Amino acid sequence: MELILLEKVIKLGEIGDLINVKSGYGRNYLIPSGKAVRADEESKADYEKRKVALLEAEKSRKDVALELSKKLKEIEVKIIAAVSEEGTLYGSIGTSEISDSIISKGLDVQKSSVRLPDGALKTVGDFMIDIELHPEVVQAIKVSIEATPEE
Repeated sequence: MELILLEKVIKLGEIGDLINVKSGYGRNYLIPSGKAVRADEESKADYEKRKVALLEAEKSRKDVALELSKKLKEIEVKIIAAVSEEGTLYGSIGTSEISDSIISKGLDVQKSSVRLPDGALKTVGDFMIDIELHPEVVQAIKVSIEATPEE
């Protein structure tokens, strides 16, 4: 399926790039999320009319992401969780718990922005994880997972 990108997408391309993707990825993700449109003559003409506005919107998205990145550098996320006698968590800490903890500090971070390449966190300790605020802006933050205090 041939598409025109309306915003930068990691590993696919820049705004205005003509790309070929599997039809399911295009139909189910890129087009509904507004990241791309079908590459027919009408869409190409429409893109050319909107090109300047799209580039300005992308620049403002990046500027907002850079500001948020500066704020994220200064915070440390601390999550208290129930732990077994062996030191492993009952359950795990995933993207939603991390994003909720950041949101509670007054910063707006989407759950989908949290990157956990090795999956959910299942042990107590300190971890460095990436928050992808924009395809060009990725900020590493420290997440500390601590055991629930004994009573």
